[in-house]
Amino acid sequence: MTLLQTDKMIARKENHIGWLTFNNPARLNAVSLEMWEGLACIAEDFASDTNIRVVIVQGAGDKAFVSGADISEFANQRDSAQATLRYDAISSIGMLALKNMKKPSIAMINGYCVGGGVAVALNCDIRIASENSKFAVPAAKLGLGYEYEGVRKLVDIVGPSFAQEIFFTARQFTAQEALAMGLINRMLPVDSLEQYVRQYADMIAANAPMTVASIKTIVGEIVKDETQRDIALCDRVFTACFESEDFKEGRTAFMAKRKPVFKGR
Repeated sequence: MTLLQTDKMIARKENHIGWLTFNNPARLNAVSLEMWEGLACIAEDFASDTNIRVVIVQGAGDKAFVSGADISEFANQRDSAQATLRYDAISSIGMLALKNMKKPSIAMINGYCVGGGVAVALNCDIRIASENSKFAVPAAKLGLGYEYEGVRKLVDIVGPSFAQEIFFTARQFTAQEALAMGLINRMLPVDSLEQYVRQYADMIAANAPMTVASIKTIVGEIVKDETQRDIALCDRVFTACFESEDFKEGRTAFMAKRKPVFKGR
């Protein structure tokens, strides 16, 4: 795997938690093409590290999670249909690397979450935001098109009516509105956000990794078109849990009235 060569994406490992930070606060963490490449690199590294059980995605500073793609690059990187296809292919690799990790991911959102920032958040499994966060998909104000999978992902989360409202109006929505739509799972005061997310991640990390991964796999199949679902895969990950050392540990710990120590195997 190619090593990350940009300081605009920061990876940190803390016990069983991987921290992925979009680090471009001067531009409200707008994402450059280089940063999309960095996203894929970090996500792949976290995915392959057996010690990492949960990934937290955040934006640097206190003003934005991710404010979208870096529009200043569009003149060079997306100035034609062909160039746009190349740009979208690279950004999609990063998004898929984040989405396809067999580990739960949490988007810790503080401030602006706009355009590509919403896309990043939607590719995380859980979205927890501060009460001062703002959400928008301003594609209609820029004349941008959205591919099927991007639209579908939003529809899967908030439903068709809210998805259309978000796209049609291109306006900013408050965290309270995002919570009501189901766009985010939880809303916290700004001062409580990081501590809450850390505790949430620790709670998940303490659970059996194979069970957690199996649920992520099965949910991923459920939201696919029925003709594309791999039920045999769901059966395999289900069965593997009952054949694991962790299942024995879970039973033993329960009977002994102690906390289990899971090893992910």
